Amino acid sequence: MNRRAHTTNQAFFEQNTDLKLGLVSVSFRKHSFQQIIDTAAACKLECIEWGSDVHAQCSDIDRLHAIARAQKAAGLFCCSYGTYFKLGETPLDTLCQYIEAAKILGTDTLRLWCGTKSTDLYSQSETEQLIAECRQAARIAEQAGVMLCLECHRNTYTETKEGALRLMEAVGSAAFGMYWQPNQGRSIEENIEYAALLAPYTKHIHVFQWKGEERYPLEQGIDEWRRYLDAIGGKHTLLLEFMPDNLITTLKSEAQALFKIAGR
Repeated sequence: MNRRAHTTNQAFFEQNTDLKLGLVSVSFRKHSFQQIIDTAAACKLECIEWGSDVHAQCSDIDRLHAIARAQKAAGLFCCSYGTYFKLGETPLDTLCQYIEAAKILGTDTLRLWCGTKSTDLYSQSETEQLIAECRQAARIAEQAGVMLCLECHRNTYTETKEGALRLMEAVGSAAFGMYWQPNQGRSIEENIEYAALLAPYTKHIHVFQWKGEERYPLEQGIDEWRRYLDAIGGKHTLLLEFMPDNLITTLKSEAQALFKIAGR
């Protein structure tokens, strides 16, 4: 694991071809799945994380198959299924339905949330109960041949690096990992510490340039993002999440900045 926080390995970005580049469909909830596919392909992105809330509901089998056909025709693939399944809240017996939806879309990776509040707000008994459920979910994933990845989102158990690491170590399953994204309320150095610590467990990365509640073009964060990726290292998928102005037409410039970050 690379823990360097103040230097960037320029050669890594100049030569690296292991980074897959895509977007998260929830960036464009008001647009159809075909519009998202067409725009992503035009911007030369490679993959899409389909969200279960609007575009790819797990119960809509016909639509899931339609998305799978359309993305294949456009030369794209589904890198992950972005569910809003919350461990500790959503009934665990519905997880299999999300797993089947992911497989229809062509991915073996599902994004989940863990818990409903920040790490520090959990009592010991609540933590033990949540970990037990996570272990059970991991076993389901192992049997199904998929991987569950938790988003390090605010107001969830994995909001803090300490909580996320504790959970990863407690579950101890190759089918149970992490996403990573910077916390817009924390400093670059704090985010680098989180990124480096959770690097061995991180599969996909959500990419945006926010400071507090303000959104900025990704172009302004290229050097910052290279520091993040240098701290994480390895093969990952970088997914644009939300535009600074919420416009699908902005995807072109954001994708161009993403390519610069990846050294392409």
